Amino acid sequence: MLFSNRPRAHYQNAPAHEVICQLRFPTILTINAAEPADFQEAIRAEFPQYARRQDVTPPKLTGLGGPNVQVQQQPPVTNYHFLSADGAWKLNLTKDFIALSTLRYPGWEDFARQLDKPLAAFIKLYKPAYFQRVGLRYVNIFSRAKLGLEGTPWAELFAPAYTGPLREPDVREEDCLNCGCDLLMKLDSSCQAKIHAGPGRVKNSAPGAAQDPEIKFIFDLDLSMNGSTPCTLAAAALETLHGHGGRIFEGAVTDRLREAMEG
Repeated sequence: MLFSNRPRAHYQNAPAHEVICQLRFPTILTINAAEPADFQEAIRAEFPQYARRQDVTPPKLTGLGGPNVQVQQQPPVTNYHFLSADGAWKLNLTKDFIALSTLRYPGWEDFARQLDKPLAAFIKLYKPAYFQRVGLRYVNIFSRAKLGLEGTPWAELFAPAYTGPLREPDVREEDCLNCGCDLLMKLDSSCQAKIHAGPGRVKNSAPGAAQDPEIKFIFDLDLSMNGSTPCTLAAAALETLHGHGGRIFEGAVTDRLREAMEG
């Protein structure tokens, strides 16, 4: 089963590596025209650190299918960063989206509360027409060493949908150099889920950083609602995505893994 109606628990040994919420809206040029001083003032108590960066955007190809294909370089996008005092929370604002992310996920209720004030301030100050895409992404990384499950096959920890080849009697887990599962599925009339699941190594991109040799299981769940979501329904849209995410996550893990996550 891909879905489970089991209530999602707040596990003591939660695997969430990063959680990201992003809301995209029709371009608001005034965000690029001047630094968002009023917005910063509204959220400065919770996000006192500030930085401004220029993000490079990929070039645009025009004339595809014809004899005169042209590559048009796109201007960089100004990305305003607001960080909490401890650096655990990051808020990003551009002319096209607002996003909240954390590497220390405290649970859905606390995450939603952390988003409430900046989202309300953004809507009040910039008055977006609506949200074109509401996204919620959970990057879960499972370490058998941290969970006390060394030597336990992945096939005993995750559902068959994500470990199919590893369940075959003539396949050794250590012989599978790549065994990922990628799904893009419709959840209801407006929601979809993009899922990547499978074992692999997590690379540390910091210069000169030591690399972790442990094979971990990555369960990357990217949920989204597309269309025209009224600003007044943004919180409800996120609750809907969170509900879908809980059903998918609980459908992916086995009771053996739940016991280890419960501590």
